[in-house]
Amino acid sequence: MSEPGKRLALGIELPFINSSSQNFRPPTWPPEHDFPVVIDKNGVVISRYGDRVWDLSAWADRRLLLNFQNYNKNSKPLSKNSADMARLVTAWWLWGPRPVTNAGTLKARFQHLFPLFKLCSSEGVDVEMLYRKPEVIDKLLSAFSSSHAEPALILLHNLFEKRFEFGYTILDRESLRRLSAAISPHEGSQTAYIPPRIWLYQVNRLREFLVDYDACSEGVKNCYNECISLYESKFGSLDSLYVNGESRNLDESGFTKNFGPFINFAKKHGILANLQKWILGPNRPDHKCMITTLGSFMTLASKAGMAYLLNFSLMRVEEAWKLRSKCLVIENDPNFGHIYTLGGVTTKTLQDTDARWVTSPSAELAVKVLNHVVHLRMDTAKKRLGLTIPKEQMSNPWFNIRNYEPWARGNGMDKSFDVRPAYPAYQSVLKSFPLLFAKSEITIQESDIEYARLLTPSLGGSFVAGELWPFAWHQLRRTGAVNMQASGLVSDPSVQYQLKHTTRAMSLYYGRGFARVKLDDIAYATYLKAMYEVLGHEIARLLTPRFVSPYGENRKAQILNVVSASDAKKLALAAKKGLVSWRETLAGGCVKRGHCSLGGADTIIHCGGGHGKGPCPDALYDRDRIPELLDLHDVIEDRLTGAPVGSPYHQSLLMQNTAVRNIIDILEAAEK
Repeated sequence: MSEPGKRLALGIELPFINSSSQNFRPPTWPPEHDFPVVIDKNGVVISRYGDRVWDLSAWADRRLLLNFQNYNKNSKPLSKNSADMARLVTAWWLWGPRPVTNAGTLKARFQHLFPLFKLCSSEGVDVEMLYRKPEVIDKLLSAFSSSHAEPALILLHNLFEKRFEFGYTILDRESLRRLSAAISPHEGSQTAYIPPRIWLYQVNRLREFLVDYDACSEGVKNCYNECISLYESKFGSLDSLYVNGESRNLDESGFTKNFGPFINFAKKHGILANLQKWILGPNRPDHKCMITTLGSFMTLASKAGMAYLLNFSLMRVEEAWKLRSKCLVIENDPNFGHIYTLGGVTTKTLQDTDARWVTSPSAELAVKVLNHVVHLRMDTAKKRLGLTIPKEQMSNPWFNIRNYEPWARGNGMDKSFDVRPAYPAYQSVLKSFPLLFAKSEITIQESDIEYARLLTPSLGGSFVAGELWPFAWHQLRRTGAVNMQASGLVSDPSVQYQLKHTTRAMSLYYGRGFARVKLDDIAYATYLKAMYEVLGHEIARLLTPRFVSPYGENRKAQILNVVSASDAKKLALAAKKGLVSWRETLAGGCVKRGHCSLGGADTIIHCGGGHGKGPCPDALYDRDRIPELLDLHDVIEDRLTGAPVGSPYHQSLLMQNTAVRNIIDILEAAEK
């Protein structure tokens, strides 16, 4: 047994549970057999860790039991190992990182994963050995119901990411990939992946707008406030516009009649150039620059800011639509520096008023612009005496509220503040603001289709060369998830640079299971599905001549489980279904299914036969890695000159040198 980590603590949120409760923190991990799990509000111990059944009723205000022996009265009892591991996993959800906050969530997780424990019990496999049993893993999908498979994948991935703290590995990354491939939705229903050229253009264009808006934001503010003051001085108050019916006469001609051409105000405050660039176009006559042009510019700022945040988070559009003024949180990590998160509300699968989405540092600009717009409109809304604004909205408003300026159409002055406008479709935004994206840049090219089909093979419909890319909000979500994992699929260095700027923080949270922030579960699921999907596409690339077996093409076909080396369709199907294993190595990769006892991806000696017994029969060498292998060979030779002869270090370097030379020779021979 080991001492628990500092963050090991009960997460159940009830008035009678606090840091001094007996069950708040187990003194050891795993907990002792008699450690109290459930204690009721009167201090009575209801269930202990070693009990066959945990009674959670005191936490749920209803009868709620977890039975670690039988899921129901008709099922066979679990083996001792399966029951013990089910108990330990459940305890991890209670006291580990990101613990559950209520009994209902704990019960749901238990139901999602119970089929795994049941399968291991019936197959006579210890749960912690499951990842070494590919033949049992292949039965796992059929053990899960269709509604439990994906949640189970997420739970198992979380356990894998925390395997060292948890103490066991149930499924390793390869096992998880194969499970994910088996439960992926039909390709025909997949959201399109935006090809790199178009994705990069739209995100850079959004940023260009935000930079322009920020640069002239003081002019926008002064112009907006001057126009509001003109209305107030002319009519006495904004309320009087509606009481006396004057609002009906405040169209464009009405503004010009009362206050003069609006273009004079735009020039005065230095915002005309930006209004022409983004709203009017460079060749529009002066009289087309109207007071509503200013409103359109501000509305575009709200929409562009939201689109930018969607590009650099895994939020759904309805979640981004609920973001508020104070959503950006910047944490300082001693190892990774500043980490940026967006805090908001998610209600899709759980009610959480403080969910978090990791984002790029560049999101700070979008939040700044969104705040600028909403605070101007909030100041106008506050002037309306008949409008009741909730207290929490006064200091922390939604980013997207109605246009309360008196010249706006449908300005909402006669509606409740809580009646929010519906969010628009991405295509609708582009239609309303045609100068945002140039049609020539978002017209689909053949190379775009090739990239898009890497991740969505069945892409069809309006996705054809010569047509405009049909943008949708959810495409940003899926593309972001894929790009976090698959920047290696993208050859354009500028795209890779852009992604690296974003993914440093993402890697900390998603790749390392950073636990101090509650991340949106559905965003996490999107990320995981993309990660395992990308691994599947990496395996499909084994079909190409780029990968070489040290024992020739026949061996390559044999280890990839195909009838003949030319049977590409069967190999592609095997890769798609997760029936082919793949781990990256310094030389290329390894297709060994199950556990590798020789160091796997951590050493090149056995892969290349540096130990004098020939290369690993499960190895595949990558021709594209010849330059890196030559560099590695030079590094090893340099280190050999300084290593004490006869030392273990010297012997290791000699074997590595032999292995690298063997691999290079095989790859160079394949080039001829």
